[in-house]
Amino acid sequence: MVGAAPGVAPTMTTIGFIGSGLIGSQIARRALANGYDVVMSNSRGPETLTELISDLGPNARAATAAEAAEAADIAVVTVPFKAYLEVPVEQLAGKIVLDTNNYYFERDGHYAELDDKQATVSGLLQAHLPTSRVVKAFNHIKYTDITSDASAAGTPNRRALAIAGDDQAANDTVAALLDEFGFDVVDVGPLSESWRFERDQPAYGARQNAAQLRDSLPQATR
Repeated sequence: MVGAAPGVAPTMTTIGFIGSGLIGSQIARRALANGYDVVMSNSRGPETLTELISDLGPNARAATAAEAAEAADIAVVTVPFKAYLEVPVEQLAGKIVLDTNNYYFERDGHYAELDDKQATVSGLLQAHLPTSRVVKAFNHIKYTDITSDASAAGTPNRRALAIAGDDQAANDTVAALLDEFGFDVVDVGPLSESWRFERDQPAYGARQNAAQLRDSLPQATR
């Protein structure tokens, strides 16, 4: 499990999910396979997650979004972008938050700051969570591939995923987590660069190893 150096911070053992749909449930499966506990939530209430929790097994439990955020050593936000202002703030203070979101105006409605390329999806979440450390991750992979494409470190042609965040220590922690979950990682830097692996960019949805991903990221156009 991912953790800081001895004496600095406890090893993280619980991942809380704000959103438990296709992406969240698959990330949860990778977390459970690597020995983490997971706390799942959605907008409809924990009683609607009975079937998923049964499927995930004894190290998973359902909660409200606020409870999942409170329980989390590290959190995953995987809700439609239009719901990002509903993500709990106080309970995520000081925590690393993985943001899987993409902006689909057909679903989310239009946001001028995104349409005008003046902001990024994860940058807006970071503004909503000013005391959290947001890292963009898992947004450019098909949900089924999160489990089917995972492989051990050193596997030839291992799939790579991009991350971005404004706190390098948080980026490093998330990179270690993704490696544990089965993926090489390419860190593109701050959240202002996270658009490079969003919708309609060369890296979006493509199965690429680390070298291929590093080549495709500079080809992104905004």
